[in-house]
Parts: sequence; C-alpha cells; structure tokens
Amino acid sequence: MPTSEPDSVSAALTARLRAVIEAEGGWLPFDRYMAEALYAPGLGYYANASRKFGWLPESGSDFVTAPELSPLFGRALALQVAQALQASGTRDIFEFGAGSGALAEQVLDALAAAGVALDHYSIVDLSGTLRARQAQRLARFGDTVRWLDAWPAEMRGVVLGNEVLDAMPVQLLVRSDDGSQWLERGVVWHEGRLVFADRPTDLTIPFDGPVLPGTVTEIHPQAEAFVRSLAGHLKAGAAFFIDYGFPEAEYYHPQRHQGTLMCHAAHRADPDPLDRPGEKDITAHVNFTGIALAAQEAGLQVLGYTSQARFLFNCGLLDLMAGADLKTKTMALKLVDEHEMGELFKVIALGAPGLDLDPIGFTEGDRTHRL
Repeated sequence: MPTSEPDSVSAALTARLRAVIEAEGGWLPFDRYMAEALYAPGLGYYANASRKFGWLPESGSDFVTAPELSPLFGRALALQVAQALQASGTRDIFEFGAGSGALAEQVLDALAAAGVALDHYSIVDLSGTLRARQAQRLARFGDTVRWLDAWPAEMRGVVLGNEVLDAMPVQLLVRSDDGSQWLERGVVWHEGRLVFADRPTDLTIPFDGPVLPGTVTEIHPQAEAFVRSLAGHLKAGAAFFIDYGFPEAEYYHPQRHQGTLMCHAAHRADPDPLDRPGEKDITAHVNFTGIALAAQEAGLQVLGYTSQARFLFNCGLLDLMAGADLKTKTMALKLVDEHEMGELFKVIALGAPGLDLDPIGFTEGDRTHRL
C-alpha cells in the first residue's frame, strides 16, 4: 500500500531521531527530542510542508490561533503597538514566529489606517515553508516587510510574539515514586520504537512548594534564554508576548502534577509526543514568572501582565466589535471568553531600559503582583 505523505515524514523523522539517539549514547534529553520533532530541517513539524493553521480539521489544519480566529485581535493589538512606538520614538516592529502572517497583516493594516508610519516590519521565523507563505500573504506591503535569519545586532522598536514561547523546547522532570529526588525524562530507542526513560538529575523546579511523588512537569531554560537574548539586543522599545500559561505558583501547583505538555493535530489534543513525530505540534504552557525574572535579571522592565481578555478590552476590543458584523463579533468573543482563550492566554509586556511607558493594555486588571 502506498505510504501517505504524513507517514513518510514521520517515518523519516523517526529514523533521524533513532540515529541522533544512538549518536548521543542511547539517551536523548526531552528538550533535544522536542527540538528535532519540531524543527529538524524538512521533517520537523514546523519545518515540513503540512498546513498548521486554520479553523477546521477539514482544511487540513491542526489548530487555530487568535489572528486566524478574528481580525480584531491584530487590530486591538495594533493600538498597543502604536502607543509603544510613539513612547520609544521608534518606527520598527519585529515579530518572532509569524505563523501564517495573519497577525502581521492585521497590525500593518491597522497602523496604516491610523497613519502610523513604519520603516520595517521584520519577521524572524525558523520555518522556510512558513516564511514562503508569509511572503505571499504580505507581498502587498512591499519592502516594508522583511525576513531576518538571525538576531539584529541592535533592535529599536516593538517586538511581538504570539504563541512563540510555548513552542520552545522544554526539559521534562519527574519526581521519583518515593518523592526523594528529581529525574530527567529523556527518549530512547527500545524494541523498535521511541520510549521514555528517566535518569537521576541535579535539575529541579524553581518552586519551593509541595511536590507529589510521580509528578511530571517542565522547566523552560530555552524560553528564558530567549528572553535574556532579547534583553541583550533590545536597545529601545518594548516587547509583547501572548501565550497560554500561568504564574509559577499555579504552574507547579500539585493539582497540575501531570504537567502541561500537549500535542495538537487535526484540532485534537493528545499527550503523547513520541507518537507520529513531525505530524503534530508539541507545546508546553509558559511559566510567566520565569519569563519575568529572566527579563528583569537581564535588564528589561516588566511593564505589565494580564489575561488576554483584559488586555484586549483595554485595547478597545469592545469598540471594534461594535462596528463589526455578526460573524466577526461572534468569533471575537472566543478571544475573550474565559472558557475559550480569554483566561488561559496571558500577555506580558517587557520594556527596554529607560523606556517611559504605561501600556494601555494593562490599564485595568494588571496582574504583575501575582508573578
């Protein structure tokens, strides 16, 4: 029987993973596995040609993000971007992980309508396939939009990242059954398939609360390193990251003893990242306390932290909805409904040293004190 394209991608990536595991002595830490599963050239989930973003599984997509859900998301965010550009005296936007290009399109259109001039909208994306789709979607903006292959030496402007931090590889930790020690979870090749294997480790979680025996959870050194790198490059301006996650005390609460690692394919979630690598997204919720501390320690300001719903309301979403048709209003409600994206998704704002900005997105409902 002919092999389907997803099966061939998964089979090729599994073979690559087996070779990597053998080259590493038979055991691969989970963050290395996750990096391969998502970003291995031509095979990883974000590096292959499969469609990622869309409303329904019938489209061949796997999940929907806020910009695909409603154009009002980007229009509301643009109000915050405009304020930050003005406060910092800058004319550039940098977006990390631009997905389908929908957010860039919405922000660019909204800023143009408001008379806000930009020098460049720069996109940093590891996926060549997604970059090609972004280029097609954003072609009408001409040379204003450009793609960067590496961090600029200096960044002056507004940085955006929607559902970027959750896709950065995490390390998995497991509390031993007797509760006496932490183990690091890795991946081995055993009896013809990928399986988990745990090893003793000196790693630990950044939280002093109670931990149940058998707890499985994540730590986020790569996301925190990304924020420290941002601090080294952002000389003027602000950064806004939107993602699902919690403050540290909620992240490591005993009720979340099975962690937050999850996979997404065809608009369904499953907890097995070792099954069909390359065919599905692998994510973990964000520990926003860790992000805030990494930012502060590297010299950035924490300007605000709140739910996506509160942020969008502060940025005028209700006014935007008032002028929209019924379908647009209905979809926009999913952005703020606490049972949809409104409460699980959070927004954190970081500012370059010396920036004088009281961001409008956090005017009411700021939760920085809970980090």
